[in-house]
Amino acid sequence: MLFSVFENVLDAHLSSSRQIVLALSGGIDSRVLLDLLSTYRDVHPQHRYLVIHIHHGLSPHADSWMTQCGEWASDVGIPFKGVKVRVKNNGEGIEKAARTARYQGIEDNVEPNALILTGQHADDQAETFLLALKRGSGPAGLSAMPALRPMGQAFLLRPLLSVTRRDIEAYAEQRGLSWVEDESNLDCKFDRNFIRQRWLPPAQSRWPGLVKAINRTASLCAEQEALLEELLQEHDAIVCPDSMVISLHALNGYSAKMQSALVRRWLKQTTGLSASQAQLSMLFSSVIAASDDAKPKLYLGGWQVRRFQSQLHAVPKYEDISDWRASLKRGVFIELPNECGQLGIFDAESAFKFDNFDAQGNRVSLQLRKPKLDEKVSIRFDPEGVLAHPLGRQGKRKLKKLYQEYGVPSWMRRRTPLLYFGETVAAVAGLFVCEGFEGQDCDFVWHKTH
Repeated sequence: MLFSVFENVLDAHLSSSRQIVLALSGGIDSRVLLDLLSTYRDVHPQHRYLVIHIHHGLSPHADSWMTQCGEWASDVGIPFKGVKVRVKNNGEGIEKAARTARYQGIEDNVEPNALILTGQHADDQAETFLLALKRGSGPAGLSAMPALRPMGQAFLLRPLLSVTRRDIEAYAEQRGLSWVEDESNLDCKFDRNFIRQRWLPPAQSRWPGLVKAINRTASLCAEQEALLEELLQEHDAIVCPDSMVISLHALNGYSAKMQSALVRRWLKQTTGLSASQAQLSMLFSSVIAASDDAKPKLYLGGWQVRRFQSQLHAVPKYEDISDWRASLKRGVFIELPNECGQLGIFDAESAFKFDNFDAQGNRVSLQLRKPKLDEKVSIRFDPEGVLAHPLGRQGKRKLKKLYQEYGVPSWMRRRTPLLYFGETVAAVAGLFVCEGFEGQDCDFVWHKTH
């Protein structure tokens, strides 16, 4: 029966030959998946199979677990890859840090469009639902785990999400399988372990159908969330002139409930973060409703939400690159730091041809004269105290004032490349060429990443 469930789920997502990757921790759930996958491989040899074990280094048994998983994969004749990762706890908890490292380790070692199998089951789904309930989540959080979701350039599939832990244990016993026991799964200082060890068992004794009922509720919440997304989608073009921006003028045309729903959806799409009710309330009160002369911002995970010219912007947290500088040779693109894109100067008669504006109306290239033999060409980012004289304007002005006039957001003012000929600013990428450096000899090109 278990293999039938497993086969039906995989077949629904495998219309052509594809890499199938099992994330094998060595615990009972993934150990059962390995047994099921080996049988599936025998019936469906057209696919490419791989077993990956992630070595977190958090347990003294980590080395032996990786060795054991490699032996089990070898026993069934499926290629194995053990991947060691570094778990970086950035204050969000060791569980989340380990999960992030694990998923990244898997993504880095699979083919594009691979189908990655993990062993979560119906009891795990119930635990995820209860954790979301504890946090006060809405329908999106209570939807718990989807059976299929994108994972980098691949897809993560949970083929046993409809199967209970009891069914998995019965299958393992029937097949005589062995597995490893992670001692951290017994530590009830972790919320999931507390629910699993101390809360669910007595609750299931009183209500035997509780896990199925919770899974049904999670499924209904997922349906409602999908319907809401479908209904909100038609408003995207109205409120989002750019994928990273939401128009507050357009947003004001909606009711308060619609505004909350549209902002929550925009945050999810742009940052991948699901904002809590408290975070959403803070965003509306401290950023959207702030005075016109304020420069409000709200930190969410690794992002900032900022307001500029009646728009909300989702901005990643960037490093300070004010001190960065590099020499620039004609005819070669250089990679700018911290996701600032690429930049280069090209002779106008070269094979490269550039339009002045991209699809969003942002200036891509500027034309200027060639540097003189004694003018060393460099790129810098620090605008502090710098004076510039834009072509066609009267006199020099501080870059800070010019950035305000050109509508450059405050967070981009130290991320906008400055082109120097010698010790003088010749051009500001994407904005203007300075007096004395005009000409048609060269194209100064900036391809932005963000």
